[in-house]
Amino acid sequence: MSSSMGSGMFPGQQSAGPHPVGGPGQPGLLSGAPGNRVQGPNTLVDDLEASFEACFASLVSQDYVNGTDQEEIRTGVDQCIQKFLDVARQTECFFLQKRLQLSVQKPDQVVKEDVSELRNELQRKELLVQKHLSKLHHWQQVLEDVSVQHRKPSDLPPPGPLAFLEQASASLPAVPLKQT
Repeated sequence: MSSSMGSGMFPGQQSAGPHPVGGPGQPGLLSGAPGNRVQGPNTLVDDLEASFEACFASLVSQDYVNGTDQEEIRTGVDQCIQKFLDVARQTECFFLQKRLQLSVQKPDQVVKEDVSELRNELQRKELLVQKHLSKLHHWQQVLEDVSVQHRKPSDLPPPGPLAFLEQASASLPAVPLKQT
């Protein structure tokens, strides 16, 4: 794939640096301001949008719905999807080239972005650690409560309403019953 994918994203934008991006006949990402479609050579965004629409059109087309040749339908859909994937790769390549240019021209900007991403990730992980610690403390408390209950069964309240009477009567001396 060539390293010349297009000039700037906006009209009048010149590519800076020793490695110009752009060439005659090759589409840029946008050839006009966002929202303004420029007649002429298609841009990568136009191609991506058109191939995306073609994918859906091929799936809902009456020709395909009423068609009987399944192999022809499959081939048409596969071609549309392959074109979409190709244009998506070209668009990704465009952005990667712009990212490379930025890293060469403004390395401090890339470092700032990396630091910001790392801070966000660190904050997210700290919140996750706090969440797990609170769960850990909760379950430690539950385990401690359960172990305390098993160690001191005599301190537990009696299981039923007659348990107190049964305990009291067990401590009384046995009296022989009279037979009549």
